[in-house]
Parts: sequence; C-alpha cells; structure tokens
Amino acid sequence: MRTAMMFLGALALAVASPRAQGAAGKTLDIYVVDVEGGNATLFVSPTGESLLIDSGNGGAGAVRDAGRIMAAASAAGLSRIDNLITTHWHADHYGGMAELAARIPIRTFIDHGPNVQPAAATDSFLEKTYPQLYAKGQHHVARPGDHIAVAGLNVLIVTSAGQTIKDALPGAGGPNPYCATFKNGDANAEDPMSVGTYVSFGRFRTIHLGDLTKGKEFELMCPNNRIGTVDVLLGLHHGVDSSNSEVSVHALRPRVAIMNNGTRKGGSPEVMTTVHSSPGLEDLWQMHFSQLSGQEYTVPGMFIANLLDEPSAAMPVAPIPPPPAGANAPPAPIHDGHAYWIKVSAQSDGSFTVTNDRTKFGKRYEMTVKAAGK
Repeated sequence: MRTAMMFLGALALAVASPRAQGAAGKTLDIYVVDVEGGNATLFVSPTGESLLIDSGNGGAGAVRDAGRIMAAASAAGLSRIDNLITTHWHADHYGGMAELAARIPIRTFIDHGPNVQPAAATDSFLEKTYPQLYAKGQHHVARPGDHIAVAGLNVLIVTSAGQTIKDALPGAGGPNPYCATFKNGDANAEDPMSVGTYVSFGRFRTIHLGDLTKGKEFELMCPNNRIGTVDVLLGLHHGVDSSNSEVSVHALRPRVAIMNNGTRKGGSPEVMTTVHSSPGLEDLWQMHFSQLSGQEYTVPGMFIANLLDEPSAAMPVAPIPPPPAGANAPPAPIHDGHAYWIKVSAQSDGSFTVTNDRTKFGKRYEMTVKAAGK
C-alpha cells in the first residue's frame, strides 16, 4: 500500500470518532450548497464522518459562503469537517476556507499541490494563510489512486495535478465509443489540475471532477472508460463548456446530474444539450435558474434550488448572451439572502432520493440493474 494511502488510513484511525459527529444514520447524505456559482459539496457518511469538496468564494462572498456551508453542516449534525478537498486554486473553490476554518474544526486538508496559474491573492494565501490553517490538522497532497479514509465509504482520487488513474475501476475499462468524435476545448492552467473524487457507498456511485477540462476528461475516459457508470454526476464545472464533453458525461451515464451553476455562470446551451441528451439521464437538478440557458434549455422549477438573484417580471425564454470575460467583465449579481441546497440521500442498495430545499420537492430513484452492477 502506498505511503499516502497508509497515512490517510492511520489518520482516520487516530481522529475519526463517529460519536463526536452525532448519531450514525443509514444513508450517505450529500449537500450541494449554493455558493453562487462556486463549489461546496458536503458528504456525510452513515457513520457521521464528513468530506467537504471546496469551500466557496472569497472576498466579499467568504462570510456568506462559509455561513451557508455551516448551515448544511449544522443540519447534518456535524461538529467538525473530517476532510476538506480543495479541487484547485481558483477563488470560487477555496475562497471561503479561512472563514470556514474559523467557525468549525477541519482535520485534514487535501489539495493537488502548488498553484500553477499565478495570481497575487492566491499565491499570498498559499504562502501565508494556508499553512496556518493546516498546521492545526493534517495536510496531504493527493495523487490519483489515493484512498481517503471515510468509514463506510470508498473514496478514491481519480485525477489530481494533471494526472489520472491508470487502471480501470472494478467492472469498468470497456471501450468508450464517444472518443472517436471528441473535440477539445479551451482551458486555463489551473482547471486541468483539479482533484477528481469518486465515491461509492455499497451499490451507489457518484463522482465530482472539480473543474476538470475536456482535455483531461479525454485522458481519464479514453480510449477506455476507466470509471464506468455513476448514479449521480456532481458539479459539472458549473455547466461551463470548457468541460462536460460527451466522452465524460455520456460515458458515465448518470441517472441524475446536479449542476453547481450561477444565474449568469454556466448552464450554457452547449452543456445543457450534452447533459439532456446523455443516455440514461432521468433528471438534471440545478443550483440556480440559468439566464444563459433561459427556458429553452432549462428544467422545471421543482428541480432548481435557487432562482434569479434579482426580481424579474417574467422568466426569459431565449438564453441571454454570456457576459464578456476579462478585466472589464460586469460584476455578477450579488445575492446575500437566504439560499437553498440540493440534498442527496443514498442507500447502500443503490437507491437514492434527491430533495430541493427550496420547494421541499423530493424524488426517489429506485435501485436499477445498473446500480446493482449487473
């Protein structure tokens, strides 16, 4: 067993105490928290141990997003975060970390290693603030193939620092037919470094690939699909079209996809078309109504946790053009009011329920032949 894997296993034995995290349940609970187009996804195992993927926005949004994560942690009965994975060093994924760490203990900090897209604020955070945070716990640089010890779950790192797992997961490894028509997309330096995490609980399987871009999706999934299929596809890079190729979305064949988009961030028509045409997809759930997809490409409101940040007399039908990128881009709408999460409660037989916190609408997805691995 690799040293990193042994380290994480030993750490789990040393610090994991389900009693400290509340009464054990029978489900794996996943809270997809609204951090306004960033990412914060909280996993709570049946034993009460926790894994948080990303910590929301920085700057003016740090206090807001840390508060929203804390609300989910409180609903889950958590008194600490056992593992925090930072997928990559963009402020909408790590920006709320210091504020969150001031509110709740974090035991293990996991990341892909150094930032590769120089930015003054990020580099200052990594040099000064981050070491102070993980000095109170443990720090681990993830490598593909590492297992994160969370009792009752199989948590596997499948991508990190631009690398992917080399061996297929059990039952996977077949040819990926979508590789033949693959078209690459644009990418910055940091997104391809994303830590991708595969989680299974009995027959239930889910994956969160951070902001992994199309080129890295190809490396992970072609020519053979190393992952297989999943029940729930999380994140989807906010629904941005530099990710979400058919070689990934269609080959994974999720029954449910949950998109961590913002009102004007992600949910682009190209991505919505890819997701809605994915074989076997039953439902797409969204964190926000996307003005970039309008009503042409969106889903019924019962599948959307949060609507527009600004009041509107009517929902638009046609998508709006995306705002220009770069230094002169207009600021995103500010929403500091109440926010709602989407919650997944999965059972070990592969069945699961997804609930919209805003409407309290929930839908149960029964175990299927695919979920049973047959």
